[in-house]
Amino acid sequence: MSAVEDTHEPAFTVHLNGSGGPLKGWVVVDSLVDGLAMGGTRMTTAVSEEEVAGLAHDMTQKFTLAGLRIGGAKAGIVADASNSGGEGRVETFRTFGRTVKPLLHGGIHLGIDMGVTPADRAVFFDTAGYDPRFRRGAPDMPIDWRTYYEPLIDCTGHGVGVAALTALEAGGRGGPARVVVQGFGAVGRAVARFLEDRGHVIVGIADVQGTLSADRLPVADLVDITDGFGRIDHSRLPDGVTVSTEPDAWLDVDADLLVLAAQKHALTAENAHRLKAGLVVEGANIASTDEAREKAAAAGIALVPGVIANIGGAASAALAVTRVVPFELAAEARKAWVFDWVGDKVRQNTRALLEIAAATAGNPLPELLATRRGELLR
Repeated sequence: MSAVEDTHEPAFTVHLNGSGGPLKGWVVVDSLVDGLAMGGTRMTTAVSEEEVAGLAHDMTQKFTLAGLRIGGAKAGIVADASNSGGEGRVETFRTFGRTVKPLLHGGIHLGIDMGVTPADRAVFFDTAGYDPRFRRGAPDMPIDWRTYYEPLIDCTGHGVGVAALTALEAGGRGGPARVVVQGFGAVGRAVARFLEDRGHVIVGIADVQGTLSADRLPVADLVDITDGFGRIDHSRLPDGVTVSTEPDAWLDVDADLLVLAAQKHALTAENAHRLKAGLVVEGANIASTDEAREKAAAAGIALVPGVIANIGGAASAALAVTRVVPFELAAEARKAWVFDWVGDKVRQNTRALLEIAAATAGNPLPELLATRRGELLR
């Protein structure tokens, strides 16, 4: 297949039953472009084939919108990421590496996602004998994957921040916006810092334990007491911070902008009526249900979907796999190039989406996807 096709029927699905060990999961390849596809690997106890297929389709849309010649894929492993440690965890990813070896060497690049760390990726790459630096018919990458990719950890948050700024400007906002960030993992922390650095005020932050709010939350102080899983130490909160453990209390904080940077389907048909913010930006994959998006649009709330805003990590990887990155640049210049590339794509697509939304009724995303798909075919 030489061009992206926007379809909910995947190109193919592989059921993972383990090679030399127990394993349950799936790899869904939603589309192939020039024989290539890529996406992250998610490990949770509840991940399903349907979820993996939806995430793979999201990847197709992300790459189409970004104009990258690579298809969308995703992997899912059914396991408890939080309790799967030590040698048991290593063996899980050795088994995964043996099982997906033909896919990795066949042009399906699998990276990291929820529940999977760079160390896990190193295990399954090594077990499969897979090195992204080398691919038949493509120039070699002159640096190893870790050296390239790890400095770009905040690129997703950067892109989400650019989407938020672009949408705020399009809405004519002149002064500081009041911002709620739902989820304080790597993306949530990066977005909060990005927006605060540009004069906006973080008034709400939610982690798995509850929602923090204040007239102005001290982002740096909260980052300092947050662990690698996005859990804030509530026993060390600064003075003046209010904590609510009510479900979805982040919806009730008075704000102009809500950034969804945690789990899928955080915004649903059942809770969308509680939205106070006039702008929602998705920093997570599939952060809103279709019904929630319809309700938000009917209420006059602008929403920038994750396939536009949440492209930083995926695009960073795809730029390398497709050899678009100018690898000859020094490390800092190369990082700046990737951040600028992602920011430019997010800005262009956010503006285009909002322009379509202002001119037509209904969901503006299909029209924008059709336009970008046509550009890829040219």
